[in-house]
Amino acid sequence: MDLKKYVTVVPDYPKPGIQFKDITTLMDNGEAYRYATDQIVEYARKQNVDIIVGPEARGFIIGCPVAYSLGVGFAPVRKEGKLPREVVRVEYGLEYGKDVLTMHKDAIKPGQRVLITDDLLATGGTIEASIKLVEELGGVVAGIAFLIELSYLDGRSKLDDYDILTLMKF
Repeated sequence: MDLKKYVTVVPDYPKPGIQFKDITTLMDNGEAYRYATDQIVEYARKQNVDIIVGPEARGFIIGCPVAYSLGVGFAPVRKEGKLPREVVRVEYGLEYGKDVLTMHKDAIKPGQRVLITDDLLATGGTIEASIKLVEELGGVVAGIAFLIELSYLDGRSKLDDYDILTLMKF
């Protein structure tokens, strides 16, 4: 299936010059959303994962159906102040400033094989921070899966040591 047919490119959003890749038109098509999810599930099986991790909010949209299909758990990565129990945290750089991501301290058990999922690989900062959280808890990043990779932003270079699946490249 050509998943690119189901992604709407929105010019000049959120600012002039940006060609925003809108996945909601993929998600609202049951056949396309199922196909994309099944591709990631197949990859996750090959990676022999124990748990799925995804950063808010689109990592949830991608990761939760994968976790459900595999019969494994899902652990959310959230912005600071959003998780109610003890967390580990990592500060990471944004284009203009810094942000913080957190994960429950007991979300990953040492040695668990983790698949990190998100909708988009752009500069790689969010996923790099998610990897740090997983590894700080003793998890093993068995793979990383994205619907879309913006290859011209070179986020993959931050993830050289990891196995990566992308379903579409722009």
